[in-house]
Amino acid sequence: MRRRDFLKNGSISGLSLMALLNEGPRAFVFKEATIDQLQAFMASGKYTSRALTEAYLQWSGETDKSGPMLHAVLEFNPDALAIADQLDKERKAGKVRGPLHGIPILVKDNIDTGDKMMTTAGSLALLGHRAKEDAFIVKKLREAGAVLLGKTNLSEWANFRSSRSTSGWSSRGGQTKNPYVLDRNPSGSSAGSGAAVAANLCAIAIGTETDGSIVSPSSNNGIVGIKPTVGLWSRSGIIPISATQDTAGPMARTVKDAAILLGALAGVDENDPVTKQSMGRTERDYTRYCLADGLKKKKIGIEKSQLKGHEGVVALYQQAIAVMKQQGAEIVEVELLAPIKELGSTEFTVLQYEFKDGLNKYLAGAGVEGIRSLADVIDFNRKHEAKAMPYFKQETLESSEAKGGLDSKEYIDALASSTSARKIIDDLMMKNQLDALVGVTSGPAICTDLVLGGYGSGFSFSSPAAKAGYPHITVPMGAVQGLPVGLSFVGGAYQEGALLTVAYSYEQASRKRMAPEFKATLLPV
Repeated sequence: MRRRDFLKNGSISGLSLMALLNEGPRAFVFKEATIDQLQAFMASGKYTSRALTEAYLQWSGETDKSGPMLHAVLEFNPDALAIADQLDKERKAGKVRGPLHGIPILVKDNIDTGDKMMTTAGSLALLGHRAKEDAFIVKKLREAGAVLLGKTNLSEWANFRSSRSTSGWSSRGGQTKNPYVLDRNPSGSSAGSGAAVAANLCAIAIGTETDGSIVSPSSNNGIVGIKPTVGLWSRSGIIPISATQDTAGPMARTVKDAAILLGALAGVDENDPVTKQSMGRTERDYTRYCLADGLKKKKIGIEKSQLKGHEGVVALYQQAIAVMKQQGAEIVEVELLAPIKELGSTEFTVLQYEFKDGLNKYLAGAGVEGIRSLADVIDFNRKHEAKAMPYFKQETLESSEAKGGLDSKEYIDALASSTSARKIIDDLMMKNQLDALVGVTSGPAICTDLVLGGYGSGFSFSSPAAKAGYPHITVPMGAVQGLPVGLSFVGGAYQEGALLTVAYSYEQASRKRMAPEFKATLLPV
């Protein structure tokens, strides 16, 4: 079907749920189930992968497409049940590919899947676009035996469209809701992946991040998120923003589940030269770092500027610090955010140049009717303004289009300044002999506002690791008025194992993950 037909019909392609749904809502049998638990169910014969897949599809129908109507999933994979059936046959024949065998997974809609699903970055301009082949990480996902359940909604163009954008909104999928309090924002750009994992619409999901787009929605949705070192996971086949900062990563309800997915998708990709730097520095099984006593004798640097601010968030932060001390960690107060801030606004300049360059290359080979460049996207949005830009416009797309090539002096100078974040982190960790840097990932979810757009929550810890291209793990730290807040663990390049050790230890000692209740609002009745 051509793009104009989708615009005319206003439909979302996908698996018809009616055949999979029973009448009326019910309790979800796999609520909060881990990968290990799901594998135990399948190994015992109590459930098959098909049964798991059908259950997640049904629960999604009851919470995402009706009931709370989260709008976290853009489309379901029409081949999901067939994939599950094939994996069940393999299991019956004695072949189990690994811990992801038969596990239903959702993938963000800026990641290519060479199947019947679309890849659109949430944009009406790309409706009807079906990738010619899987992204590298999707190929590895299939090889690992995962069931590709569907595509998640996101902030359109991964939140790189407007300075007044609303996180979690796309012209294709509408507004994703926060499953804890529905009128609150799930954060972006991996909003759909975050909300879906939190609401148990899948076992685990994949998000992408340039700066905060995995860790912030993970924090706001009360889940674990990992932004890997840039180069640990391939970016080929992913609609880009930044060649220097982009990466995909796991979003899960537990640290161990995220670790399982992290190792399964790591690898060198000839089509992404940055991954060659990871050769000999990655792990196939990161779960070996999940140690309950992992904080013992570790030296943790805590961001001291975040010891001030909203009293509810600060109280959670202080409790988290106390837990780490109780687990045997030595705590040192440090300042990371201030020196990173002193780098100035060079990051946005870098992203504008790299977005134009990367998107033009992606679209040139995508084969989308009438959309071969960023300029074409801008023109499409202008022609379809009522549907494509009903709440905010596209000034970020336009300012990026106005930039020159990657040989521009402005870009080269900005890149040198932005990437000095690596030295700041390395020097701080070396000077204090730190095992990890810790801070508040983000504040509680703000109210969704389609008129004025997003606004700050007063806390953010994403930029240092994002600018440096370094790993960042967020773990649930508790909640303020029922709204989750995450605790961040940041380290040096390819230090995912060390970060998993302290993050897992904190998770096991604190146990702050809580399932959402789909409250309508916090406003008094």
